[in-house]
Amino acid sequence: MALPKNQRYVQPQNVREAMEVIQDLFNQYRHEPLTQQLLNYHLGLIQRLQTDIYVTAVKENDPQQLKQLDGMIEAMKTWTQIRTANRPFNAKMKNFKLVSSNRPKFKKHSHKIKGQHNFHAARH
Repeated sequence: MALPKNQRYVQPQNVREAMEVIQDLFNQYRHEPLTQQLLNYHLGLIQRLQTDIYVTAVKENDPQQLKQLDGMIEAMKTWTQIRTANRPFNAKMKNFKLVSSNRPKFKKHSHKIKGQHNFHAARH
């Protein structure tokens, strides 16, 4: 059973939803090997942000959202520059900004102390 054409694709209702969808898509393909098809797809998303979504954001008249949109466009252009220079990209997009993902991860081992109490002791 095929869906009608207007129900096949994700159709965001406002600028924030559109930005969240593009952010999720970006985080899915950010580590993929760079191919011409991926680069064209990425540039298409940037073009969409700069045209349709930007015009709608101006109509909604929210200066904070416009600022976030500009930051997101710059972040996606940064990805293009880094990946076309054949360098590794070690960040992800969170809240429409690039966040470095190379922080140390600390494992916390906890055990319960014997007795009737709910106390836990942490062993790092």
